[in-house]
Amino acid sequence: MAKNLFERQANQLVNFSRLWGYQAWLVFLVIFSLCVTLIIFTIQSPVQSRNQPSEIRGVWLTNIDSDVLFSKKNLSEAIDTLNQLNFNTLYPTVWNWGHTLYPSEVAQPITGTKLDPTERLQGRDILQEIVNQGHQANMAVIPWFEFGFMAPADSQLAQNHPQWLTQRKNGDRIWLEGKVHKRVWLNPLHPEVQTFITNLVTEIVSKYEVDGIQFDDHFGIPFDFGYDDVTVTLYQQEHQGKLPPTPPINLKTTNNCTINDQVWQEWTRWRAEKITSYMTELFKTIKATNPSVIVSLSPNPQPFSANCYLLDWHQWEQRGLIEELVLQVYRPNLQDLQRELRSPEVQQAKQHIPFVIGVLSGLKDRPVPIKRIIKQVETIRQKQFSGISFFFYESLWNLGTESAKKRQSSYQKLFPTKVNRPEA
Repeated sequence: MAKNLFERQANQLVNFSRLWGYQAWLVFLVIFSLCVTLIIFTIQSPVQSRNQPSEIRGVWLTNIDSDVLFSKKNLSEAIDTLNQLNFNTLYPTVWNWGHTLYPSEVAQPITGTKLDPTERLQGRDILQEIVNQGHQANMAVIPWFEFGFMAPADSQLAQNHPQWLTQRKNGDRIWLEGKVHKRVWLNPLHPEVQTFITNLVTEIVSKYEVDGIQFDDHFGIPFDFGYDDVTVTLYQQEHQGKLPPTPPINLKTTNNCTINDQVWQEWTRWRAEKITSYMTELFKTIKATNPSVIVSLSPNPQPFSANCYLLDWHQWEQRGLIEELVLQVYRPNLQDLQRELRSPEVQQAKQHIPFVIGVLSGLKDRPVPIKRIIKQVETIRQKQFSGISFFFYESLWNLGTESAKKRQSSYQKLFPTKVNRPEA
């Protein structure tokens, strides 16, 4: 039957050639070939699209040393530029300096204001602006709790609620950021602090069409804090009335705050576990409020994070409390970067969730050469991580030693086409 069908089709083609001539026959073959090619391309295109590599290409947007958030024009132009350079993820700050950067009904009775009082933020909702424009450009928007439990010492938050603050053994509450800026730390074990932070988070994930929510290295406390009445009382209740140990004199952050002292190690683990317990409840609340949002975390490398800031992200990841991890590995030396990427905690986590590496694109007083950035991105890709996020927007091209045009051209070469984010 197939043979007869073939013979009939062949005879029809011969008759067509005799009727219309040799040139018409050639035209027919050309048109027929083009049609076949188009059909094959159409069939294959969806498959090629599905197989296209995914990658997170993110950037943090902050109001520190940056003007990007302080006008609609600046913000709109920034998102347009990032879109043209094929970025696909925005991490805008929504909580720092003791204020929200969106109009917040939750914050008003606590801080005295709905919104950061900076003049150029008034009458605006920058989070909604970012969500609108970011989603139009098919970019994910994941608000970032930049300050976490930290606040300026002179903020209304700290002054209105001194009982919420944790402290050192000697009663000192001041912590110097960068050895200059006076900060205080909210006590993550205080029930009222937990309620406040939880309410801020749920306000965002319920009110805005965000793709996720991100916490960072400030979602813990420094190793020598935790001697407030609430924490000490709780510790005594669970340790037969014993007081927490005094910080060892030779404990240093340069050594990841590690020391061969079992009593101190237990005190460190105990506080970290209490913060993990709060994160467990916060995760449940987020998912109950908006199941589709991604819970993201951008911590420091595990030993420093767990020992120096009591944020044990390895445990968080093992317990399913993180759905995306952006590790801050701000190393000028490529060998140091590679060493961090090889750590057991990193290698384990990258098998379970999208694991992104945070790359320093520069600071106000510390520019990073574009060649170093390119080399680090190439290394991260070679190690098969889920993507890159840059800290921070302003230094992508405005704070470098090279011209903005040259740096933008370099990012264009790093990200020549648009890609989707990997699924969490």
